[in-house]
Amino acid sequence: MLTLSGRGIYGGIVMGRLFFHRRQRLPAAKKLSIQDTAYEIERFWGAQTQAVSQMKEIYQSAIPTMGQKNAMIFHAHRLILEDTDFTNTVTRIICDEKVNAEYAVRKACRIFSRTFEAMEDPYMRARSSDVQDISDRLIHILTNRPVHVELPHYPVILAAEDLSPSETVHLDKEKVLALVTAGGSPLSHTAILAKNMDIPAVIGVGKQLQAIYDGAVAIVNGFQGEIFLDPDAHTISTMMEKKQTFLQKRQELDEQIGKESITLDGQKIQILANIGNASHLNSALRADADGIGLFRSEFLYLESHQFPSEEQQLEAYRSVLEPMSPRKVIIRTLDVGADKQASYFHLPHEQNPAMGYRAIRICLTQPEIFHTQLRALYRASVYGNLGILFPMITSLEEIAAIKEQVAQVQQELEQENIPFHRDIELGIMIETPAAALISDQLAKEVDFFSIGTNDLTQYLLAIDRQNPLLEHFYQPHHLAVLRTIELVTKNAHKSGIWVGICGELGGDLSLTETFLAMGIDELSVSSSLVLPLRKKVRETNVKKIRKKTLSNLPPLPCPPR
Repeated sequence: MLTLSGRGIYGGIVMGRLFFHRRQRLPAAKKLSIQDTAYEIERFWGAQTQAVSQMKEIYQSAIPTMGQKNAMIFHAHRLILEDTDFTNTVTRIICDEKVNAEYAVRKACRIFSRTFEAMEDPYMRARSSDVQDISDRLIHILTNRPVHVELPHYPVILAAEDLSPSETVHLDKEKVLALVTAGGSPLSHTAILAKNMDIPAVIGVGKQLQAIYDGAVAIVNGFQGEIFLDPDAHTISTMMEKKQTFLQKRQELDEQIGKESITLDGQKIQILANIGNASHLNSALRADADGIGLFRSEFLYLESHQFPSEEQQLEAYRSVLEPMSPRKVIIRTLDVGADKQASYFHLPHEQNPAMGYRAIRICLTQPEIFHTQLRALYRASVYGNLGILFPMITSLEEIAAIKEQVAQVQQELEQENIPFHRDIELGIMIETPAAALISDQLAKEVDFFSIGTNDLTQYLLAIDRQNPLLEHFYQPHHLAVLRTIELVTKNAHKSGIWVGICGELGGDLSLTETFLAMGIDELSVSSSLVLPLRKKVRETNVKKIRKKTLSNLPPLPCPPR
């Protein structure tokens, strides 16, 4: 028996035969000198047109199997194909260097791929593989080669160096027991698709994964990232027992679907899902989330090479609001800066970007960006139950400036006879000590609070959560953090508004009882935590734990001298 290890990105335990996908190697896109640049440009535009058409077809065919939101991956690919920066770069390379279209496409894609790889945000770095997928598609078309994975007639554990999103979406789910790849990233679209297709997957196995194991009997443990080749009887028995335990636990969680998130003594709480972009919505729907508590709109900006238009934003917001209706969808306005950078914003270099030019500060000093987003949001409001959330608030003056922009947008839309809903809930992120300390005043100006515990913790403790040297000192359970949450909750309720938590602490099951005792109205967590959290809530008796509220906890001991 041989054990290989990688990174499990979707849980599940399966047994079957390995099948290695040997991708047909593309020609190296050699640089060929040409004289007729017009012909090469014509070839490129023909391939681009065909690729865009294929993306439209793939998008439509993907919807029945993975839902419209996850299929948005291929809409994003189409947007890159149609991006003027990209197409202009290809044609400019052909003209300036007098080279063939294949070489120009590959070079342009390398340029764009490096742009993504240079980004600090890990999700955006993973987008470089999408550019590679687009490059491969164009070159396949230019060289008349097909793009697909040929599977045997029986179910297999599919192994490969890596899989592109286009290859993954065309997989016959009935024939794929699990995915195993030598490369890949947990934030890649292939990983996202594997999760949404409910296929156990292990990535990053590296050079251990070799084609010589093709046909071998294997067990894939997607929880621990393990692959057992030619497993012995003991391993088979152990893994099958673990599989049964997993299936039993999943059945217990599935029993929570359709039930209210209500404690034993009748206290209700909303459990919503956080999503990074529209492609994650299917997971939230499968988990039976009460709505979307945090939709991070910045993905629209981070995945683009230019400011997304009002129409592009409208379509993205609509694609989440419609499927969730009548459940609530809270969309956070643009939150770039700090560790989320987009080059075309031309943000200045800062010594301390976490406390710098970011989020609402960009929106209020560059109102043309903010104005476009607000118009798209209000126009999208007719498609569902929308709430708008503003990040990084520190003062009443900022809220006044936001409301001024909102009023201007509403007036414009009325004059243009464009329908929208006026009664949208407007909320703010409580993620700075300033906002927490004046939360009694802020609560009179908005409809709800959403506590962002990630930033709130780092600002309260004066600890950069991105600094690995400070990991030991970063204490999200610090009493200062918990008492601040309690203070904000009390101030919200005094003014008659609701309060939720959308940071990592919201999904911390060890704190669920504490938050219920405080009176938190809503918890917004990753989709995978919705059902475990609901189960925890339904097993809790708040009256019995109310006496343990934080106000009665002893102070932290002084550190040793």
